[in-house]
Amino acid sequence: MGYKTMDANEAVSRVSYKFTEIAGIYPITPASPMAEKVDVLASKGEINFWGNKVKVIEMESEKGAIATVHGALQAGVLATTYTASQGLLLMIPSIYKMAGEMLPGVIHVRIVLVFLVIIKIYMQLDKLVLVCFHLLQ
Repeated sequence: MGYKTMDANEAVSRVSYKFTEIAGIYPITPASPMAEKVDVLASKGEINFWGNKVKVIEMESEKGAIATVHGALQAGVLATTYTASQGLLLMIPSIYKMAGEMLPGVIHVRIVLVFLVIIKIYMQLDKLVLVCFHLLQ
């Protein structure tokens, strides 16, 4: 098996595709390259670990994407979504519901960091830590 050079977005997309049955995506986010790559893999007919093609459902908002995942998880389907840290904040109400129902979903979060502005780094990481902290309480 050979090696392939790729960026982190493609690596996440390829691995998550193999473990997913439904992907709820909202393509207008900084996390769009991950969602778009999953969509391309599905359109090419690539199969996941269960021998199926992933069903990609494109929604009109971040809330719609996480609601799709929530519904799929309630039906017993392995589902995921892709977002950026700002979109993750819009997903908090559904994330609380999923946590309360103990549904095993995965949300791939792309955190955009600007290393030249230290304040920006702290703001971005604080958003993710805030969500994780609330979910653990």
